[in-house]
Amino acid sequence: MTSTTRTPDRPEIAEHPRMSVVGVGYLGATHAACMAALGFEVLGVDIDEVKIAALRSGRVPFFEPGLQELLVEQLASGRLRFSTDFDEAARFGDVHFICVGTPQAADSPAADLTYVDAAVDALASRIDRRALIVGKSTVPTGTAERLTERIREIAPAGAELELAWNPEFLREGFAVDDTLHPDRLVFGVASEWAERQLAAAYAPLFADETPLVVTDLATAELVKVAANSFLATKISYINAMAEVCEATGADVDHLASALSFDSRIGGRFLKPGLGFGGGCLPKDIRAFTHRAEELGVGQAVAFLHEVDHINTRRRLRTVDLVREAAGGELRGAAVAALGAAFKPDSDDVRDAPALDVARMLWLEGADVRVYDPHANENAHRAYPDLVYADSMADAVEGADVVALLTEWAEFAEADPEELGDRVANRRIVDGRHALDGDAYRAAGWEVRSLGRPAVSEEPRVEASVPSRRR
Repeated sequence: MTSTTRTPDRPEIAEHPRMSVVGVGYLGATHAACMAALGFEVLGVDIDEVKIAALRSGRVPFFEPGLQELLVEQLASGRLRFSTDFDEAARFGDVHFICVGTPQAADSPAADLTYVDAAVDALASRIDRRALIVGKSTVPTGTAERLTERIREIAPAGAELELAWNPEFLREGFAVDDTLHPDRLVFGVASEWAERQLAAAYAPLFADETPLVVTDLATAELVKVAANSFLATKISYINAMAEVCEATGADVDHLASALSFDSRIGGRFLKPGLGFGGGCLPKDIRAFTHRAEELGVGQAVAFLHEVDHINTRRRLRTVDLVREAAGGELRGAAVAALGAAFKPDSDDVRDAPALDVARMLWLEGADVRVYDPHANENAHRAYPDLVYADSMADAVEGADVVALLTEWAEFAEADPEELGDRVANRRIVDGRHALDGDAYRAAGWEVRSLGRPAVSEEPRVEASVPSRRR
């Protein structure tokens, strides 16, 4: 039984709310398991019976460090269950989190809100008591206002069913920790009751003094896309500098090192390389620019088009470096493509720069062998024509060029001598600036990196020596 608190002039809230999580993909499965770990009763809901069956059996259908163990633990605790029954979810939950995907639309840069609309309709049309629907999906600003009107039209509970927005800030590879120990919480609410109810849902996190920003619905919607746009801009900025460095003979790693000491800039995400990918940044900045244009303020974020273009050019330039390393011709060259996921500690290949580069090399006639510690299966589904190796050793065997495309620790920590014994030619393109270039050169490798001269040392940071007056 859910305990409630009421004062004469304030509607009751559920102090220890029961929760449903609608959409149990990457975001939803993580959120459901973590909220159960915080002590709440949680019901995960999805129309995908195969996904629900896997989660019920304690199997996470994607790779995320720590989540598999947490799922098994919370299923055993009895606090976490999964279902395809929306009637059960409506009866069960005091707080309903919407965690469905918002992919890029098939025919435009806009976000496809089909799943969000369907989830809200499925819930709201069944809820007949005071409850809170909380959007966590990344949506264009204005979506919450539209959904609020929709809820009022179809909910049996009428005005007693409210909508809030609580954007997620998960990093793939760190999702469990980011949920249990977030760097901030954002509540977009339209009433004091909604704020109190959402605060009750996150009460355990406030014991850790998690910062909280309470704002309106529109601002809460903007926070996630604004954060992703800023991050994408910073990544593309240093990659734009890499283009300049390539034209001038300068070294982008030395440049980034020097810039990082400016406290106004900092060094985080100021690492040059192949660029960003995945299911969030690329589609979010495109949807953001599209929505801004719809609102008549497209010029304010027009720079994001160039951010996107810079990111794409890095992939093309990486192919250029591999071609140069192969002697100017890719047809027939044996290339080991190390990495397929868009980042390490993930099996996500959506808009993955690594896989895109591997495919472009293959299209130019290279004999490409791809290896990723966790993403081979997903990569094969995306590009079944590519050849996938079972290990790094198999991938590099007889290679004319090795291309490091995802910075997995297994690749960064490989021994250059052992690797060199397997390849046909000691040539490597470091697309992520993840290798010790000096160690590879000492082992007889030709090393190429984006934004760095063909022969370059790692940047040195030395303590300053005060000058003496004479």
